[in-house]
Amino acid sequence: MTTHEILKAAKEAKTSMMLADTETKNAALMAMADELITGTDEILAENAKDLEASKGVISDVMLDRLALSKSRIEGMAQGIREVAELPDPVGKVLRRVERPNGLVIEKTAVAMGVVAIIYESRPNVTSDAAALTLKSGNVCVLRGGKEAYRSAAAIVKCLKRGLVKAGISENAVNLVEDTTRASATELMTAVGYVDLLIPRGGAGLIRACTENAKVPCIQTGTGICHVYVDKDADQEKALKIIKNAKTSRPSVCNAEEVCVVHKDIYEEFLPKLKAVLDAGEHPVELRLDERAAKVIDGVPAGENDFDTEFLDYILAVKVVDSAEEAIAHIGTHHTGHSDAIVTEDNETAKKFMMAVDSSSVYHNASTRFTDGGEFGLGCEMGISTQKLHARGPMGLEELCCYKYMIYGDGQIR
Repeated sequence: MTTHEILKAAKEAKTSMMLADTETKNAALMAMADELITGTDEILAENAKDLEASKGVISDVMLDRLALSKSRIEGMAQGIREVAELPDPVGKVLRRVERPNGLVIEKTAVAMGVVAIIYESRPNVTSDAAALTLKSGNVCVLRGGKEAYRSAAAIVKCLKRGLVKAGISENAVNLVEDTTRASATELMTAVGYVDLLIPRGGAGLIRACTENAKVPCIQTGTGICHVYVDKDADQEKALKIIKNAKTSRPSVCNAEEVCVVHKDIYEEFLPKLKAVLDAGEHPVELRLDERAAKVIDGVPAGENDFDTEFLDYILAVKVVDSAEEAIAHIGTHHTGHSDAIVTEDNETAKKFMMAVDSSSVYHNASTRFTDGGEFGLGCEMGISTQKLHARGPMGLEELCCYKYMIYGDGQIR
């Protein structure tokens, strides 16, 4: 099918999805999860083809994002089941007013309609996006990257089988077949077909969507995440947090890219940090400012190193004179995603958390927790780094808008 034909089919499925009740949607989600498990072998076979075609083309950490396994598919299915267990946001009355003339006005949560998602080489996004859009009464149009197309197509094939078994139109979940830029541009400009566009990927994709989209667009994803180690930090706690934030999965948007350290402790702390990051299975390359370079070995920080989402085993290091300077540095270089402070001084922590203008700000915890599942949302559509209408991990509520429903008995004005 052409992209236009897919958009037309999605629009036609919109009304039936908006009318689907919670029981029907949950039954569809459970059937989709079951079909993922049933189709594990066919999904893995297609994923193997994607991996083989991508070797030598994308980095090892990006290959890890692309790779599926039996356990990862089981995790995808479990994510769908967890979404089924969440409260249905559709129809929730957000505010109710009874006017003196007897009119009852209810501000009510409703589905967006057709939600298009452009994403790159993470096949699990396919099932997460489908589950969240379906539970929130939406239709999704998925446009994955060419590296993961076979995997995504196999996943969608299974999800559609689940939809049909539950009596829901298979056009509630759609995958764009064209992986060229033309299809992405068509989604960005699909006025009258797409009610919300969500790009989920690197800085180039986000920029292309925000600059070119003619449909409503959520800015998501790019994460230049910082951990600031204050002079009053518990250093063992800081080492544990940074190791997790940088090395547990460096290819994701909530991984740490910059470590900021207070001048009073950097000479003591940085050698400990280097030892911890050198000892792992994948040693971390450190990009150091002038003061940091005086106490540990590494690569001198380049002009762009504090403005780069490395998505790799690379960490930029900055020494600052105060918490205020740390806040200013982060404000200049971050992307509004996730930033953390490690300190035992609660007043400094409070100042940092109020002043750093990110979607998620942490005290004594890893930035890796910025995730829909970790926030109790089941899974997420992406991490919004803007302020309208959603911010942070986007779950079911963020995939709804609202309308006013007014109940009368013949009132006129």
